[in-house]
Amino acid sequence: MADSLYIVMPAYNEADNIHETLEQWYPVVERVGGSSALVVFDDGSKDDTYRLMCEFAKTHPRFLPQTKPNSGHGATLIEAYRFALKSGADFVFQTDSDGQTNPNEFWKFWAARNDYDMVIGWRRGREDGFSRVIVTKTLKLVVRMLFGVSVTDANTPFRLMTAQSLRENLSFVPDGFNLTNVVLSVVYAKRREPVKYLPVTFRPRQGGVNSINLKSIFGIGRRALRDFRRLNREIDRRLAAGER
Repeated sequence: MADSLYIVMPAYNEADNIHETLEQWYPVVERVGGSSALVVFDDGSKDDTYRLMCEFAKTHPRFLPQTKPNSGHGATLIEAYRFALKSGADFVFQTDSDGQTNPNEFWKFWAARNDYDMVIGWRRGREDGFSRVIVTKTLKLVVRMLFGVSVTDANTPFRLMTAQSLRENLSFVPDGFNLTNVVLSVVYAKRREPVKYLPVTFRPRQGGVNSINLKSIFGIGRRALRDFRRLNREIDRRLAAGER
């Protein structure tokens, strides 16, 4: 029986990108086969994102469009991950819906799926602006200082996880937390689970306007410093107690 792959993406006001992104990623779930599916969670977009998703679904049976009230990127990711796990995925792959990632690079991740609990990209030569490079480098330093682990690229939206490891590690992420993928990367590292980093390209945004600008990044960062300290204590407590 073929492995079941669920590709999950959050989307917010991606009307300019969503059709092309779906066209690029849908062939991946077709090729994997079985009960694999592509799932996009619309986070209460104010444009035509969800309408375009529904149009695409009419002719693409492996595409499962979802919508929900706006709650932010991290909270949307949690819902998307839970949806994939509840649907019976064997493997869950997360990427973004803005066209910056390349589906051709997925297959080297898929080839390594049985050797690691998570295969995650590190963004080499990213083309989405110098400020984003600085944010990534700063985040790596903050994670090392506050969590005591070294993570190459903690927030990369290009990660393949086994369902079992995702289910266990997602329980460490508080509901509604904004930096879901960062905490997941930290927990995988703290639990010393087998993780493989592979280089990926990161293209310029293909259209539309990024809802996360530099000002909002600094705002998220200030909150994260406080939340990270609290989370680190809670994660260490649960790991010491042998919880999953």
